[in-house]
Amino acid sequence: MGEQASAFRYLIRDRDSIFTDAFDAMFGPANIEIKKSAPQSPKMNAFAERWVKTVRAECTDRMLITSDRHLRVVLEQYAEHYNSGRTHQGHGLNLRAPLDDPDLIPLPAQRIN
Repeated sequence: MGEQASAFRYLIRDRDSIFTDAFDAMFGPANIEIKKSAPQSPKMNAFAERWVKTVRAECTDRMLITSDRHLRVVLEQYAEHYNSGRTHQGHGLNLRAPLDDPDLIPLPAQRIN
């Protein structure tokens, strides 16, 4: 990884047997800490990959990020939007945002043919 190694603090990986102790040891000299996914949680990686795909498709692929600070601000604002203002399909929300007032009828109220 050369000079780029200093830009990373963590390596997040699953517990697949292809990742040996020798693999983890390669990151020690660069002071990169290995973070393993939780045991017996095969869907954990899928949720992380879905989050990355969503952020890229709805946010970062649509703008020019100019610096690390800019990226952090953009991701922070998007995460707030994602968790509160963006509509969701699951958990009984019926395509409503988590902070929507349940007493208001979302527009359009009638089906458009």
